Amino acid sequence: MTEPVQINASTATLARTSVFKRILKNPMGLFAIAVLSIMILVAIFAGWIAPFGENTANIGKTLAGADSVNLLGTDSAGRDTFSRLVFGAQTTLLSALLCAAVAISIGLPAGLIAGYYSGPFDSAANWVVNVLMALPGIIVLLTIRAAFGPSVWISMIAFGILISPGYFRLTRTAVQSVRNELYVDAARVSGLSDSRIITRHIFSVVRAPIIIQTAIVCGVAISIQSGLEFLGLGDPTVATWGVMLSEGFKNVYLTPTLLLWPALAIGLAVGSLVLLGNAVRDALEDREKVTVSKRNDPPTVALQMQRGPRKRTASVEVGTEKHLVKVSHLAIGYPQANGTLKPVVNDVSFTVDRGEVLGIVGESGSGKSQTAFSILGLLPPEARIISGSIQFDGEYTVAPGEDIVNQSRLSELRGKRISYIPQEPMSNLDPAYTIGSQLVAPMVKVLGISKAEAKKRALKLLSDVGIVDPARTFGAYPHEVSGGMAQRVLIAGAISCEPDLIIADEPTTALDVTVQAEVLDLIRDLQKRLGVGVILVTHNFGVVADLCDRVVVMQAGRLVEGGEVREILGTPQDPYTITLLDSMLENKTPMTMLVSQGGTKS
Repeated sequence: MTEPVQINASTATLARTSVFKRILKNPMGLFAIAVLSIMILVAIFAGWIAPFGENTANIGKTLAGADSVNLLGTDSAGRDTFSRLVFGAQTTLLSALLCAAVAISIGLPAGLIAGYYSGPFDSAANWVVNVLMALPGIIVLLTIRAAFGPSVWISMIAFGILISPGYFRLTRTAVQSVRNELYVDAARVSGLSDSRIITRHIFSVVRAPIIIQTAIVCGVAISIQSGLEFLGLGDPTVATWGVMLSEGFKNVYLTPTLLLWPALAIGLAVGSLVLLGNAVRDALEDREKVTVSKRNDPPTVALQMQRGPRKRTASVEVGTEKHLVKVSHLAIGYPQANGTLKPVVNDVSFTVDRGEVLGIVGESGSGKSQTAFSILGLLPPEARIISGSIQFDGEYTVAPGEDIVNQSRLSELRGKRISYIPQEPMSNLDPAYTIGSQLVAPMVKVLGISKAEAKKRALKLLSDVGIVDPARTFGAYPHEVSGGMAQRVLIAGAISCEPDLIIADEPTTALDVTVQAEVLDLIRDLQKRLGVGVILVTHNFGVVADLCDRVVVMQAGRLVEGGEVREILGTPQDPYTITLLDSMLENKTPMTMLVSQGGTKS
């Protein structure tokens, strides 16, 4: 196993923290928590904070200004504005919480069940939801107020029921989008009960949207409650911010500050709830990651290689290198949450010449694609090139001792001199644009030719890659062509800007056997006709034997063997290479083990 290594604390910053710490690192979240915490503490300790009762009145001191006794003045009944503002926090915040709790308790479980099972329950629930959404909310609330009196609690329960369809539809839609995913099917096959699948695997999908919805609902509940009370439909004996807002509006010309304080409290509460919801969503949805410093300083880590200490590469004079690509002692690592740097590629060296096809073969996770992406400069932001160098046509893109890729140099090479063929053709074509537009745009930008000339070249390229009707394919969208044709389109795009090197990452994996053979023939023909160098990433020795001139074998991030294809296939030296060759189906007796536990032929 590859040993992880310690990295300098100044080089990598660990970003794996608890959700709460991630919220605190978000300025919006920090502000929202601070404001809401103050409001909640004020509501909890209102009896100790307020100098007077919520309805304690001093008739002889009405509409008075602020003084040492009444910090914010008094209202038209002589009641202390500060005390009512403090007591109003209790009722206003609790009523908003009650509204959200009622809506969640109805909408969330109903949405989970309807989205997961569908069927009769889904139909019945949708009918009820449609009825609730058709009801005029304000009319219903006014009717309930007339029937049950000016009770803020009953009004908020009714409002929670009216807005529960929002939770239902949000949850149902999210669940329907994942209920047929492979990991859900795997959970069913493993014997997990439906309730466990819903709570363990499905609920995580709706968690973040529910948080955002709850924050919005609490804010809306405060606004609706305050609006009803502003219209005079609340209980004037119960101190709430809405009642205070109504009182302040009536006396706005006599004491304008009576309107200011409840309006400010309502605005801060609603705004903080929205900001908190977004901050929590970001904290839950952001994947765990580690941020790596992008300095040009020499790396301060010492990588422990599997094959002993790394040999230093002698400096190569730029312009004297005969190889098209030269990778020397390349090592790539990823920072881990425990402060270590885990290598995924160790001490890999190989060369590629013009007109040559080099195969990089190995099982999944052996580091093949990471090596190819390092040449392209497409490693993830957190990846780090620990050591080694990469040269293209005599110039360094990663120089010895540097831990970052020369992005400016690679941006000039990618697309023009280095191209890429991915392994999943349908996933790499934009469904919103025609195939023709996706072929034309790179040629116009890279080659600097007109759209008309680019279209002419694109039609010729489509013909060259074996597409019978280039014009039809040019005007088609990706979903209108087969997987084999889509792969041919990507190959046409890869050679459209006349590159010197093509990196093909398992270009036949997603295709059936017949189409695989056609694509391999096409790549071989183009390689010979255009004289380009090709790096073919694959796990299939049959593809290597059919197409490659030389091959390197990778295991667990290191290069175990390399040489001419005939030599490696005929007389492999490394046990891992022998195991890979023994896993091929050729000359195997049916219904027998392909490879024994010891890695020898069955």
